[in-house]
Amino acid sequence: MDKLWAPWRIKYISALNKKKGCIFCHAQSGKTEGQVVFKTKYSVVMLNIFPYNNGHILIAPRAHIRDIAQLNDAQLLDLMRSLNKAKSLLQKTLKPDGFNIGINLGRAAGAGITAHMHLHIVPRWVGDTNFISTIAGTKVISQSLEELLKRLKKCLKQEK
Repeated sequence: MDKLWAPWRIKYISALNKKKGCIFCHAQSGKTEGQVVFKTKYSVVMLNIFPYNNGHILIAPRAHIRDIAQLNDAQLLDLMRSLNKAKSLLQKTLKPDGFNIGINLGRAAGAGITAHMHLHIVPRWVGDTNFISTIAGTKVISQSLEELLKRLKKCLKQEK
């Protein structure tokens, strides 16, 4: 079985216990505007500040809920439409070869934030794991979050 080894994530997981409040609730209320790509009636789409890969985006319902089963039909549809829109923005902006898209429900499933369910969309490129990640266990993210957010928002404006 292949394993994704991500030792840099322990800093993120450990920090979650120290922070007050929910990052997704902060994002929708405007407290973390530097990460928010866009908002809809029922969803918030934001950059992951501890990305697995360049362009790693989180999509969360605006309602503070723990499980996908708690979403009503309108919220589910909006979440999926937000996922499609985020994927389209990433495709146009970064031109990846593919995507990993997933939901981790519960700590045992890999969720770093368990109180507010969210989706992950991670752009992937053929060969995006290279010698540095193989030998040193380190992932190189080649673009700043600020630059990426600027490019995504520019693309978003062009779609309107």
